[in-house]
Amino acid sequence: MSTTNTHLHIDGISKSFGDVQALKNVDLKIKRGSFVCLLGPSGCGKTTLLRIIAGFETASSGRLMLDGADITQMPPHKRGFGMVFQSLALFPHMTVAQNIAYGLKLRKVSRAEQGRRVEELLNVIELPEIADRPVSALSGGQRQRVAIARALAIQPPLFLLDEPLSALDAKLRDNMQIELRQLQQKFGVTTILVTHDQHEAMMLADELVVLKDGEVFQAAAPSTVYQNPADSFVADFLGAANIAPAVVSGPGQITLMSQEIALDTVHAVGTKLNAAIRAEHIRMMPLAEAKGLTVGTVTFMRDLGPASELVVTAEGQNLRVRCDNSSVPDLAINSQVALRFDGSRVSLFQS
Repeated sequence: MSTTNTHLHIDGISKSFGDVQALKNVDLKIKRGSFVCLLGPSGCGKTTLLRIIAGFETASSGRLMLDGADITQMPPHKRGFGMVFQSLALFPHMTVAQNIAYGLKLRKVSRAEQGRRVEELLNVIELPEIADRPVSALSGGQRQRVAIARALAIQPPLFLLDEPLSALDAKLRDNMQIELRQLQQKFGVTTILVTHDQHEAMMLADELVVLKDGEVFQAAAPSTVYQNPADSFVADFLGAANIAPAVVSGPGQITLMSQEIALDTVHAVGTKLNAAIRAEHIRMMPLAEAKGLTVGTVTFMRDLGPASELVVTAEGQNLRVRCDNSSVPDLAINSQVALRFDGSRVSLFQS
């Protein structure tokens, strides 16, 4: 076993389907016991990468190293990974207990140990009373928990999930996200989840891997990706940042939509850049204080409960602004507002 904390090394994995390159030299080191989310738009390669890790697809080049051992050519059934698919793939003709015990039975685990493990997992997923119930009689959330329990029953070295919560309604999905994270922490299993849901990824992950067109654009902790995106694609994809034109107007200074902001940059004076700033990092100010600020018109408003989100049109840009409801009591569509950008939260990228 490797003496390092790297559990799985995805070493230069590429994959082509005919003329289409689905993955391009993906290199990731996944820590033991971590929860990693593969995030990106449809067609970015995240499910292909998960299937290569599982052994259901063969990489065109590169290798997979598990605890220092090369498993690139190892068939799926010998890898012993736990998997939960979007469809869940439970056996409808079996009871809940039979479904959970299926992998143990294949491994010729004794009946007594199967029973003990099934009982333990049903208690962990807080469904001890449904062991003899047919799968067809379960609710969506119950099926989800049973699929997770079945995957964890074999105590897998890796736990792989392909958008398993996407079919659930919003409230149940939110509850299941919490339960999934708690289960992962309880068992300490290295987990890789494919999702296109940014909120889900932010909530669950120790590390986010953002993919686009088969390439890794950024891999880091969720807070790092959110606060310091690697480029404008990551900034816009994760949390829908406002992207607006800026120019370096002097040493340690940029002009962002006619607003002068103190911001260190390595770029020369006159360089045109894209600036990313998130909705919560724009502050609305009274028009009386508009000098030196950006003035715009409110074109959309929605109440999010504790906060409101507005779209303010200014200098040809539609900016999303999120603020506490106490600061917007008198605003209405077509109101004029002044906007102050938080310079410490602006990210700059080459345009």
